[in-house]
Amino acid sequence: MFENKIVKIVSLSVLFLIIFAVVYFKYIKKSEKIKVISEQTEQTEQTEQTEETVYSSNIITDVKYTSKDSRGNEYIITALKGEVDYSNPDIIYLTKVIGLIKLSNSDNITINSDFGKYNTNNFDTVFSKNVRIKYLDNNIVGEYVDFSIDRNSMIISKNVSYTNLENILKADVIEMNLDTKDTKIFMYEDKKKVNIKSKD
Repeated sequence: MFENKIVKIVSLSVLFLIIFAVVYFKYIKKSEKIKVISEQTEQTEQTEQTEETVYSSNIITDVKYTSKDSRGNEYIITALKGEVDYSNPDIIYLTKVIGLIKLSNSDNITINSDFGKYNTNNFDTVFSKNVRIKYLDNNIVGEYVDFSIDRNSMIISKNVSYTNLENILKADVIEMNLDTKDTKIFMYEDKKKVNIKSKD
């Protein structure tokens, strides 16, 4: 009789453990997994929002910089938007750029381009893609312009086309000194020649 009671107690205990295990793993553990997954999802979303906030704070809209050199020349650059370079905060990448160079001893030069790279330290600017330069009756079209206040020069390259009232000129590079207006026009390869046509 005593053995029957022990067998019944052990059987009931085992049955109770089995029921408890089933309930625990099926309902309680599952809800813990859901809770953990839910917490991880919330943390991921918060991290993504934080990263997005940091990234969007890097964008500047309606950019405008003005500088003046010791010779009295003024340089104004505007852009639809700019993005500060994380690795070098002195560099700003620009979109839809307009550069205005107000020369103290001559007429203004206007430069338009799709993109630009502006150095806030020394004011050097690279204009790229669909670059258009206007100076008096002279128009220059190219894909790349390196403008430097320190060098006091502008180097226009890649598919350069220069037009004035009389001529159309095609070359690889045009270098211009902003003070003296001395200009070098050349091709990269010695075998190729600068192409000049009269508009007549």
